[in-house]
Amino acid sequence: MSADVAYLNNQARLLRRDVVNTVYLAKDGHPSPALSCADIVAALFFRVLNIDPANPKWAQRDRFVLSKGHACPVLYAALARRGYFSRDELPGLRSLGSKLQGHPCMRKTVGIDMTSGSLGNGVSIGVGMAIAGRYQKQDYYTYVITGDGELGEGIVWEAAMSAAKHKLGKLIVFVDNNGLQSGGRVEEVGGVTPILEKWQAFRWHCQEIDGHNMEQILAAIDAAKLETERPSMILAHTVKGKGIPYMEKDNAWHKKVPTEAEWREAMELLGGIDGE
Repeated sequence: MSADVAYLNNQARLLRRDVVNTVYLAKDGHPSPALSCADIVAALFFRVLNIDPANPKWAQRDRFVLSKGHACPVLYAALARRGYFSRDELPGLRSLGSKLQGHPCMRKTVGIDMTSGSLGNGVSIGVGMAIAGRYQKQDYYTYVITGDGELGEGIVWEAAMSAAKHKLGKLIVFVDNNGLQSGGRVEEVGGVTPILEKWQAFRWHCQEIDGHNMEQILAAIDAAKLETERPSMILAHTVKGKGIPYMEKDNAWHKKVPTEAEWREAMELLGGIDGE
């Protein structure tokens, strides 16, 4: 394991710690959807994204869209650890008047590129950002994380068709394929498989990875960047609630606050209550 991968794995651990702590202290939030994409978020925010916390509106910054916006505790944790705002803000999640709403809001929170809400819109907004970058002759990449449950929305496939038509080589979409959504198993709710073959049919460059393997995440991003004429989709197989055994694959944790005992157990698993 390289030093870079070890560093990023540790950042993912810290993000998971922040997610659980934030939801516990706020007494609200969606812990398990945030935990499933923590490794991808760590790779993006601590290695890949060309961003500047001191200049958050920098025109040439890479764009990041969290389409599954209810997973925002992990995004807020990443932004705080990158210095966009103080980590002391995190327990204010979903509170009246807080900078940190239940879905990311670009008007309230520095560092947010897209306000989310209704699920399924992130890919289409990413397409718009990528087209805008081309017309403005900017060199930035647009990264999107969408949930597998969101693929039941027709707007995703309209966006996929449009992105291929416009040959958006600077658009990279991760599908967080944890198999669960608020209503149950994704296959029982929407029946979105086969995911890889669908995106391939829309003429995207497609890869399939373990979404918790940092080396695979980084390699997939590097490969996607070599594609200049096609948008890229990275199908990341993940575990909802990853990192906390009692949350893993248990859909009750989609939106649930841990008890004090559960919080303590999670903190010990992630480095100790008083440690990092």
